[in-house]
Amino acid sequence: MNAICPQATKVSFHDYQPELDNFRQTVLNGLAHEYKQIPPKFFYDERGSQLFEAILEQLEYYVPHVEKQLYRDYAVEIAALIGKDAVLIEPGSGSCEKIQLLLDALSPAAYVPMDISGDFLRQSAASLGDAFPWLHIHAACLDFTRALHLPHTVPQGRRVVFIPGSSLGNFDLPDAQQFLSHIAQLVGKGGGLLIGVDRKKDKAVLETAYNDPAGMTAAFNLNLLVRINNELQGTFDLDQFAHYACYNEAMGRIEMHLTSLKNQSVQVAGKTFQFAQGERIHTENSYKYHPHEFVTLATAAGFTCEQHWTDESNLFGIYYCTV
Repeated sequence: MNAICPQATKVSFHDYQPELDNFRQTVLNGLAHEYKQIPPKFFYDERGSQLFEAILEQLEYYVPHVEKQLYRDYAVEIAALIGKDAVLIEPGSGSCEKIQLLLDALSPAAYVPMDISGDFLRQSAASLGDAFPWLHIHAACLDFTRALHLPHTVPQGRRVVFIPGSSLGNFDLPDAQQFLSHIAQLVGKGGGLLIGVDRKKDKAVLETAYNDPAGMTAAFNLNLLVRINNELQGTFDLDQFAHYACYNEAMGRIEMHLTSLKNQSVQVAGKTFQFAQGERIHTENSYKYHPHEFVTLATAAGFTCEQHWTDESNLFGIYYCTV
């Protein structure tokens, strides 16, 4: 389904209806496991997307603050490497905030934001079109973890995928390499990848970032249960589950869980699931990488890392890679 947003004639919306066929079954399968788990892509209904944007405003969550400053500091260098008139593609585009720091320097031929939350994507693309009326925007509502479709309206040209933040960290290592390989195939020979990568660092810094005092990360995590209640006739009592985030040093990843505070039973889509007190639903991983670890991963996926930028405290890195 394609539509032109009325706010800006250079903004088109393409709905690939990404999650209608798998949310119910994925949740039921995940809760049926001995080790209960639900993939993090299901955080992002409209409310979840809004809560994630609130997380990005928390000082304890250093990633957006450090990364945005890096884009401000190195926009000219980045533009020199990418060149003008590229087709920029951003899987998991969210509010499209970070790309705005680079658009004037890059002057792309087109921008393709991709997000699983259709309503949020429509709003973000329309707002971006208002702010940059010269920009051709081809918004694609899809699950980029399963497929990367380029709308038929996207012009020919050199393709560069932009992945800010720490989205790569949500993939387990084999899946991360496969995802990067798919991107390499999408951009093709001569194409590029501009990607943000969170670095390994002190455990206390990481755990504070994912347990912000304002409770935004906790609300974001618990909103998954709200969504299940609303969309799958769930009976989760939010007062009987708690957000839990910790750094697993052996695995090099932050883990987020929802912990049952008592022995209880919950219904989802007509099926009953038992929870023991202290039992957890694993909702997200966020892997962290030393620079050499990411370079090894990207190289195995078919990329050559051309340039790397980081902040003075070595909290976060940006990489530009080519095929």
